This record gives sequence, C-alpha cells and structure tokens, in this order.
Amino acid sequence: MTMDRLLVMRSLVAVADTESFAGAAELVRTSASSVSRHVAALEKHLGVRLINRTARAVTLTENGVRYTVFARRVLDEIEREERSLTEANAGLTGTLSVICPKWLGSLDLGDAIADFSVRHPEVEVRLALGGVQDRAYAFLDNGFDVSFHTRPLRDSLMNLRRIATLPFVLCASPAYLDERGRPREVHELARHDCLTHDHKLCWRLKEAGKEQVHRIARSSFAANSYLALQKAAVRGRGIALLPLRSAHPSIATGELEVLFHGRERSLCAVHGSGAATPRKVSALLDFVSQWFAENPSPRGGQPTVVG
Repeated sequence: MTMDRLLVMRSLVAVADTESFAGAAELVRTSASSVSRHVAALEKHLGVRLINRTARAVTLTENGVRYTVFARRVLDEIEREERSLTEANAGLTGTLSVICPKWLGSLDLGDAIADFSVRHPEVEVRLALGGVQDRAYAFLDNGFDVSFHTRPLRDSLMNLRRIATLPFVLCASPAYLDERGRPREVHELARHDCLTHDHKLCWRLKEAGKEQVHRIARSSFAANSYLALQKAAVRGRGIALLPLRSAHPSIATGELEVLFHGRERSLCAVHGSGAATPRKVSALLDFVSQWFAENPSPRGGQPTVVG
C-alpha cells in the first residue's frame, strides 16, 4: 500500500504537539492506532526511529525533531498556497486594517484610501492615524494588515512596497521674511525662528544641488501635525519644512515663499511576510500606487531666493 506522505506528516506533527497518540488522534480526527501506524510507516520508509515510545510518554528522537521541523515547513507552505489560491478566486471582501502616521493620513494618503473604500465598498476599511511604533512588525502584533510610513525598513522579514516620492520645501510667509530677512544660504537659518515637526531638530536641505544639514538650536513652535505648522508659518510665526503637497496651495496664492528644497521621502507600505499576499492587501497597494501615479506632486515650489 502506498504511504500518504502528507497524512503521515500531519500525524507526526500532531504527536510532537501533544506528546501522545491519543492527543494526536484528536487533532487529526482519527484513532490512536491509526496515528501509531502512520508514524511506524514513516519510520519504515525513512529507515530511522522518529519517536521513543514508553508506557508514560512519547518523545521525539533527534531524527524525529529534525523531520518534524521539515514536516511543519512543508505543511505550512501548502496551507499558505491553498489560502492564496482561495483568496485569488474569492470576492474582495472582509476587514482591512491600516495604520499610518497622522501627517500621512491627513494628507493625500487619506484621500487615496478613501477612494479605495469607495471603489470597493464590500471591504470594511479601518484606518488608524498615529501610534506607529519603531519596530517594523509592531503593526502586525496590534492587528493591522498594512502600515504606511516614510522611515527606512530594517526588518528583512517584512514585505515593503514603495508607493511614491514625497517632496518637502522650507517655507515662510512674505511678511515674516520682510521683517527678518530672506536666508540665501542654509547657515543663515540659525538666526531665524524654526517651526518643527515632533521636535525634530535637524533639517536636510538642498543648496546649490548639494545636501546641507541645518541643526536647529531652538524650536520656536512645535507640532505633531504639518497642517498646524503650515498654519503657523502662514501667520508669520517662522520657517517650516512642509510637504509640498500640502503647502502648494499656500505657495500658489503667495501666502508662503519657498526658500529651500528638503530631502525627498519615500512613501512606503509594509505588510506581513509570507509567500502569498492577501488579495485585499495587494488590491489596496495596487490602488494607492496607481492613485499617486495619477495624482503626482504639484509642480512649482521653486525657491524665491537662490543660494
């Protein structure tokens, strides 16, 4: 009789998990004697002993531990592939939980995700703004499917997808610059009032095609919202480094002047590892990527003063 390799693998893994034939039988929904026969058949096929049987316990041998690790890997891979195929042929439904920093969700990313929800009303989207932790996989522990951010990814076990490039500009109101002067070089910012996001005390700016670092000695106004910083800048409180997407309307109307360009940031989406990406996740990432491609960053935003 030909041995069912997957069946005996499942029986062996169940024995390893329960340390008994009776417990394994409950997991695989068969009899203890059948589990015992499965293991014995596998041992005969391999020519090695996989478990030690005593009156009190059933334990794995060294070879048993090794083969059980292999069996788990095979069974897990089969389960992932079957789930992938099932989801690929199923409708796009279910709950999709997404988390991102407040400033991303309050700008165009929030618009893109809202448009995705309109396109796919059968998907229940749950979007959380804020609370993104430094650990790359923390969002999975907290029950989220996708995390958007602009930070480098340091965990190779996570899947990352670059969505778009976000340009930044250093701006101030004409009234503030008329009173305090227009800096022509980055080092001249030292005498100006700086508006900072989350108390970040370092700006990376472009001057004459080269990146310059300005270290802020004192923040005159700080907020965890770029929209709040923009409001303060428009009112003449100081100079702020802002996403061009949000600042562009104020630049176009003359409420803000661009002094320098900042370092661009990559908008990235991170989701769990695995051979198969859930269809609802891949659908969201495809949609958001296309949304940003069709809605590129506005043009303009050239510095009014060339350093």
